[in-house]
Amino acid sequence: MYNNWDKWYDVIVDDFSFNKVDDYCSAKILNEKISIIGKYDVSHIDLPMQSIIFGAGPSIKKHVSFIKNNVDLKKYVLIAADGATTALLEEDIIPDIIVTDLDGNMEKIIKSNTFGSILYVHAHGDNVELINKYIEKLDKIIPTCQCKPFGNLENYGGFTDGDRAAHIAVYALNSKKIILAGMDFGKIITNYSRPEIGVKLQRADKFKEKKLVYAKKLIDSLKKENVQIEFINLNDINLDSVTRKYENV
Repeated sequence: MYNNWDKWYDVIVDDFSFNKVDDYCSAKILNEKISIIGKYDVSHIDLPMQSIIFGAGPSIKKHVSFIKNNVDLKKYVLIAADGATTALLEEDIIPDIIVTDLDGNMEKIIKSNTFGSILYVHAHGDNVELINKYIEKLDKIIPTCQCKPFGNLENYGGFTDGDRAAHIAVYALNSKKIILAGMDFGKIITNYSRPEIGVKLQRADKFKEKKLVYAKKLIDSLKKENVQIEFINLNDINLDSVTRKYENV
């Protein structure tokens, strides 16, 4: 499915000075590899019509703890945005789906994949090396791209792993309710998002900060285009005042 992402794509490519040819070349390599190992088909799986998307923002640990104690996880598709996979595994939660461009903690993503997590693996201009390094080590892959899709590739829209996960929840999974956890869209990053930083929290660089601005814009746009879907960002709720009746909030 190729929705109105193409309009956003042109704006983002221009603003970040990305190269569309590089995006296409990366997508071509991913498509060729999936043609050999096979594309995973989720159509035979009976998934819940509600999703929880876990981002790798500073609030992730608090939100995971809250969800474990207050939400029936069996009623939701659990979607980890790349590095958030590590935070979930630390709490003995295996995400149903991981949305990744392969720059997170790959040891944890591979581990989660072996336990059954489905991977929406994304191709973009600067992750060709990662695709070549990891794709044969992974299973249950649905390949995505940010150029016009072809072959085995899908494009549901979205730029960062987090907002792309939201697009997948809407357009691929047909979720009717989406809870956002660990989605802060702020100026602080975690070592879940950037394992290489060596500390738990760090001020985002200008590039990352700009990406998070677009992530919020894209999710806000997604909400406006899909008013029939209930979106809840846990950062907008005073969790200290919420009990196990959260499902009714």
